[in-house]
Amino acid sequence: MTDVPLESTVLYAEEGAVALLTLNRPQALNSFTRQMHRDLWDGLDRAEANPGIRALVITGAGRGFCAGADLSEFDFAPGPDLVERANPGPVIDQAFNPTVRRLQKLRMPTIAAVNGVAAGAGASLAMTCDIAIAAPAATFIQAFSKIGLVPDAGGTWFLVKRLGLARAMGAALLGDKLSAKDAREWGMIWDVAGEDEDCLSRAMLLAKRLATMPTQALIATRRLLHEGATNSLDAQLDLERDTQSALGRTHDYIEGVTAFLEKRPPTFKGI
Repeated sequence: MTDVPLESTVLYAEEGAVALLTLNRPQALNSFTRQMHRDLWDGLDRAEANPGIRALVITGAGRGFCAGADLSEFDFAPGPDLVERANPGPVIDQAFNPTVRRLQKLRMPTIAAVNGVAAGAGASLAMTCDIAIAAPAATFIQAFSKIGLVPDAGGTWFLVKRLGLARAMGAALLGDKLSAKDAREWGMIWDVAGEDEDCLSRAMLLAKRLATMPTQALIATRRLLHEGATNSLDAQLDLERDTQSALGRTHDYIEGVTAFLEKRPPTFKGI
């Protein structure tokens, strides 16, 4: 695997059908600057532009996954217009929200390899990915209540969906650290790597497995699961019918059923 710098803040690499994006500001626990968002978008563009890429992994360099927003980019210098200059709304609207929306609409499944602390929007980033694998020592924290803000980057949406209201409320209001083990048991993440296992290696193996599967069906599944949280049963039944009908016209559906009938492994192409 060869790393190709997009800029200094994100590294891009490809290994077979898997793209790896590494947040690369280890000195700041990979906290997000506006530039890092742009570099991440460039990496997503690069992955989507290569038809051979069918899964994507996001991880962090150094000892942290992502510490959320880099507060040093906010202008808190004393003087006129302090409230306007320190307003977090614009960076959320122009950077964090587009990142979340982009990842949720990516044409391939995504895996977060949470190698260390995931704080604030960093925890949201892990939950935005389809699957998250954490290192045993990784921690998750909703630190917003400590600075007079609310969870963002989808945090209030993902927390309730993943943890349920009671645990989401406690995590968001108290701002206590959640261990990787508890994050798994509470439903925030999929799994925790073993004590002697590298979480990135585990995530890459899982991504390579996903990359051999019927990509369009995986992405349609993502969409249906999210929409099912708010749809009525009748609406969801109709959506399932229409999605199955559309997937029934794909190569991978024909190949999957044919392989099953012929008692052989399928060869999916993601089309």
